[in-house]
Amino acid sequence: MTLATQIASDLLDIKAVYLKPEDPFTWASGIKSPIYTDNRITLSYPETRTLIENGFVSKIMEEFPEVEVIAGTATAGIPHGAIIADKMNLPFAYIRSKPKDHGAGNQIEGRVAKGEKMVIIEDLISTGGSVLDAVAAAKREGADVLGVVAIFTYELPKATENFEKAGVKLVTLSNYTELIKVAKVQGYINADGLQLLKKFKENQETWQD
Repeated sequence: MTLATQIASDLLDIKAVYLKPEDPFTWASGIKSPIYTDNRITLSYPETRTLIENGFVSKIMEEFPEVEVIAGTATAGIPHGAIIADKMNLPFAYIRSKPKDHGAGNQIEGRVAKGEKMVIIEDLISTGGSVLDAVAAAKREGADVLGVVAIFTYELPKATENFEKAGVKLVTLSNYTELIKVAKVQGYINADGLQLLKKFKENQETWQD
């Protein structure tokens, strides 16, 4: 079993991911979605958490071997980033969604040297907007951002477009395609549900038509 398959299976098993193709969720953006993901739940399950953190370390060593500092996005990327940095014996920092409105006005908490090679940790990629804002903030502070590593991606075309436009490499441990495949095999969805989930990936506006 691949890492992507195992993580997809675990996310379904611990109910970090819910699939409701016939009764969709409404995201904060207003998009009607057949999937809802809360990867913060993974922190409460030691076996899944260890699988994820070891997966992060392996991917980072494989894709970004020259990394010098790990940074987590606030708030979801902070706990994973801290664990990964500890496992890799690397410095850790985290990136706020916006600068503090008091004190030194920091957006990056922790000490990052100019030109230091950074990998940013995120839990979930939808359109990629928030983590790319974090990348931009890190670059403004002088970090050399090698890329972003996340637990899961919805594989939305908009995210692909945004990362390509920003020139940022994205690596994920698992993905939407793998998850819906596992969900069908394990009986979380039926054939009709699988078709709806596939349509959502292709077009978030018309998948219910």
